[in-house]
Amino acid sequence: MHFKLLVALVSDEKTDKVIEAARKAGAMGATIINNARGEGVSQTRTFLGLNLETQRDLVMFLVEEHHSRKVLEIIAEVGEMESSSGAGIAFQLDVEDAVGVSHQVKLLAERVEEAL
Repeated sequence: MHFKLLVALVSDEKTDKVIEAARKAGAMGATIINNARGEGVSQTRTFLGLNLETQRDLVMFLVEEHHSRKVLEIIAEVGEMESSSGAGIAFQLDVEDAVGVSHQVKLLAERVEEAL
């Protein structure tokens, strides 16, 4: 079984919605790292040296490759990444190998067979 790692940087108020939507689209779970910072094309706004940008969460999903594109598109839609400047980004990476997921492989295999 082959996996993709989906990485999403989303504002903390959208994290739960993104995770819920990703689960419905085929993700089995997520790992969340709070308080991530980033800077896009425009520099971040400050007031007296304090950052005025909203806090971001880094959310990672290990997704079976047949579901990865659909999950990525749902993340972008729910996170409003294409419609709102500075809403966040999401991308996927190939995973060469993974351990600790053998208990999920049977369920994943059934889902892939249904999708095909």
